[in-house]
Amino acid sequence: MNKPNIIWTNVLIFSITGLVALIGVPWYGVVYGYDGYHLLATVLCIGYCGMSITAGYHRLWSHHAYETNIVIRIIYAIGGAFALQNSALHWSSDHRVHHRYVDNNEKDPYSAKKGFWYSHIGWMLREYQRERYDDYTNVPDLKRDPVVMWQHKNYIWLSAATNFGIPLAIGFWHGDIWGMLLTVGVLRLVISHHVTFFINSLAHLWGHQPYSDKNSAKDNALIAYFTFGEGYHNYHHSFQFDYRNGIRWWQFDPTKWLIWSLDKLGLAGNLRRCGNERIEKAKAQMLLQKANDGLSKLPNADEIRDKLHTEYEHLIEHINQAYEAKKAWLEMKKNDLIEAYDKSEAMKQYKELKSNLQEQRERWNSLVAQYA
Repeated sequence: MNKPNIIWTNVLIFSITGLVALIGVPWYGVVYGYDGYHLLATVLCIGYCGMSITAGYHRLWSHHAYETNIVIRIIYAIGGAFALQNSALHWSSDHRVHHRYVDNNEKDPYSAKKGFWYSHIGWMLREYQRERYDDYTNVPDLKRDPVVMWQHKNYIWLSAATNFGIPLAIGFWHGDIWGMLLTVGVLRLVISHHVTFFINSLAHLWGHQPYSDKNSAKDNALIAYFTFGEGYHNYHHSFQFDYRNGIRWWQFDPTKWLIWSLDKLGLAGNLRRCGNERIEKAKAQMLLQKANDGLSKLPNADEIRDKLHTEYEHLIEHINQAYEAKKAWLEMKKNDLIEAYDKSEAMKQYKELKSNLQEQRERWNSLVAQYA
């Protein structure tokens, strides 16, 4: 069977920029030197590219996790061209196919089941899915977005203008054109590429699965530090429309913080979040499954399994009761009855249910920790 044709444009871009970053950038530093402005400009441009992909291409356009105005969308579109990862229309189409057919070696554009090299970069070096390259039937919503279509139609000149124009402009200002072309131009591009590619490769190969094992996506806090918060990938594949990937306040997710900040400034809205009830149930289900898997070699497996299932059912019951009470509290808050509610028997019941849930949660976690 013949291999698909090589995409020489991509091969040359990745090869040339990679060699320049590995050889040219250090050589120039040794001969001429860099200063703090080179570092600052490079880091800021890496951040601009990265957040344009994660907050723009990914969470806004691919998943509609929130809404934002035309000015922010234009900023994302320009940053996406600067990141040189194809247009938002094409990127989002590929990504929706990935979510629909994740780990399917025939249909997932960057299936991790084909190995690290393929999911990281190999899928872009040959025409593996040439028949659907220009098929955008799965993004009809994005075809109605004037910013997306403007960027798509003008992607080549936008990419050239940003990837040469921005480093040149900073170089003219700083008085070191070649240095900025190497750092802000080439090094920034190589880092931006591979940081994004880590999400397709490492985030499907390395980490743990607290929410689901139905696909290869993993949560990995270390990867999150390099991918602007995208490393909590098991959560993302389980609840893909949530604007957050790291759902705890302490989890490193600058993309989430950017979107939240835009919302507080009135520049974004309709931020979508998965309810805590669903998240807790998913985690409980995974713990039960892992515990069951660990019982197979124990002599009293059936007895322990019955106990596990009983405790699991109690936990789900407590979750349902506590969150139903919380919904009632939120409904009264919406109707400006919160002061009366705070003094009511219903509030006392909610606090009691919340306390009961915490006790049941602790019992459950202690029990499954012995077997999961």
